Amino acid sequence: MEKVQGIGGVFIYANDPEALAAWYTEHLGIETENYGKTYYHAFAYRYLDDPERRASTTWSIMPAKKKPLPKARKAMVNYRVEDLQKLLDQLTDAGIEIESVEDYDYGRFAWIYDPEGNRIELFEDHFDYAEMLNDGAGE
Repeated sequence: MEKVQGIGGVFIYANDPEALAAWYTEHLGIETENYGKTYYHAFAYRYLDDPERRASTTWSIMPAKKKPLPKARKAMVNYRVEDLQKLLDQLTDAGIEIESVEDYDYGRFAWIYDPEGNRIELFEDHFDYAEMLNDGAGE
């Protein structure tokens, strides 16, 4: 059976794409390029089982097809971070409210909202991927 191999892209529709892209750059460090009114960043990676094989996930902010967008949002993006506490401190210093923080043995999570009301999940990974590869799991 053919199956999904990963996430090819994340597409966020915004009432003001330029302002929202600037917010993500300032507060989450996602540098963007623009193509017309679309702002994007490509996160490149290598496959764990074949390090020579490369791919990317495109993250983009584009103009809403209908304005204004409805307040209720049905999706959330999980962003991996190296040091969650350091990022939370920066966000708090910038006046961004932290909705909640939860700790688990496999990682630490926090939730915030961007200026257009999109819920954001921040994730500090504690998972041992080397152990997963040695066990053959994840294939």
